[in-house]
Amino acid sequence: MSSSRRDFLKASGAGLALGLTSSPLDALGVAPASPETTATSERRAPELLVRRAVAPVVIADYSGYAYRNGGTENAVEHAFRRLVAGDDVLDALIAGVNIPELDPEENGIGYGALPNADGIVQLDASCMHGPRRRAGAVAALEGVRTPSLVAQAVMDYTDHHLLVGEGAQAFARAMGFTIEADLNTADSRRLWREWKRRLDPEHWLDPKGNGRRAQDVKDRPKHERDPGLEAGLSMVRDGLIREGSFWGTINCNGLAPNGDLAGVTTTSGLAWKIPGRAGDSPILGAGLYVDNAVGAAGSTGRGEANLYNLSSYLIIEELRRGARPKDAGLAALRRIRDNTVEARLLNARKEPNFNIRFFIVDKQGRSAGVSMYHAGETQYALCTEQGASAPDLEPLLPGSPTD
Repeated sequence: MSSSRRDFLKASGAGLALGLTSSPLDALGVAPASPETTATSERRAPELLVRRAVAPVVIADYSGYAYRNGGTENAVEHAFRRLVAGDDVLDALIAGVNIPELDPEENGIGYGALPNADGIVQLDASCMHGPRRRAGAVAALEGVRTPSLVAQAVMDYTDHHLLVGEGAQAFARAMGFTIEADLNTADSRRLWREWKRRLDPEHWLDPKGNGRRAQDVKDRPKHERDPGLEAGLSMVRDGLIREGSFWGTINCNGLAPNGDLAGVTTTSGLAWKIPGRAGDSPILGAGLYVDNAVGAAGSTGRGEANLYNLSSYLIIEELRRGARPKDAGLAALRRIRDNTVEARLLNARKEPNFNIRFFIVDKQGRSAGVSMYHAGETQYALCTEQGASAPDLEPLLPGSPTD
């Protein structure tokens, strides 16, 4: 065992700040240290001997690697550590995604996420617990920084799979969640104002006089015009918003050492969306699907494409038929490509003019991250016994959505 792997496993089993009532080393089946190894602090710490059926894996989009909210762990590291410490598989994953949900620098998820067209942050989330065959979701939820936890409460305390809008907020309040008047930060509010200026520069003015006008679309065919989308994408092109935050989602799936699977997806949805719009993230089979006997899959990117194709469910069925994760993900991307026929959604090559990504782990612990194009956000998050990494996504098509 390499020293880096040994150090990671020791850190994974530490169980710090988890509130565990018993030793995490007991839960992992670690042999107790002998008096000789504990005589001085200079001696080497014992290695973890994890009892398991499979090698644990946590996979997520790049937000699961990039954001730490001022702490020492990102989402996949935190979830993995809790998995190997014996936590419930879904509890571990949700604790992981709470990190970017609470991070104001992540503009696509939770607190400080990019708001809808009215400047209001509306959040969606879903979760699925593989061994218990249970699920919960919320859509268009306002005022709660961690919609993933509200989705879990829907799963645990109701007979329903999905609560929306004011009803979802009332449920969250009844369950004891703090309801805030506004989840915007100064940064998300500033970006919303910039979007309004680009969309309607005659009425929304830059007080400093250097506002940018929306991209001129008057010469494009009428069916291709979408000034709101153009204004938002121009902000991505100008480096004001990263592409991942514009579409705004984290999906995180995991395989526990005992072979159990779970998944969670949480998002603010498309930036500047029509108020009340719900994408694929809170819809089972679209933005997330888990079958404990097969695997877990979820997505980021254009939610409407996943809603139309039930892509995550399709991936699980491909796994059930024997496909490996990469091939199952590419099959879903091909289905999306083949069903994208409207001219407004096609580029000059008659291919989809949007990107979409899938994150997949199967029952054997094999995993893959795939995308329509290797463009924009090109990496994903992975954590195994070797530690956290950010591998490249495997694309279906060459080039980029705008080629």
